Amino acid sequence: MSQVFGIESPGEHSHTPHRKPTRYVVVIDSAGTTIARFFLGSYEQVAEVDAGAEEVAMMTRGLEPTRGALGEEWDRPLQGHSTAERRNADVYTLDANAAASGAALGATG
Repeated sequence: MSQVFGIESPGEHSHTPHRKPTRYVVVIDSAGTTIARFFLGSYEQVAEVDAGAEEVAMMTRGLEPTRGALGEEWDRPLQGHSTAERRNADVYTLDANAAASGAALGATG
């Protein structure tokens, strides 16, 4: 018979490093629907959600987007999008504080 009375102590916490916070939010049309794609500073995509999600509005509130994602740094991350979609995309750059508070969308892992 167990001596824990049905309630075991939790196992040891895993001490793995956390993923870096989201740095860029790209709001882009994709086959007729608007999505928000979240990227690290290295342009690695970490999440994708409907652009109408409340989290997107919260993370981009008060920020002025850059229009277009046509730079070569976006060639690989947005390779599935047409030139027109990339031209009309809004790119939000999050500051370190905003990125840390919004890291839940991209910092799991």
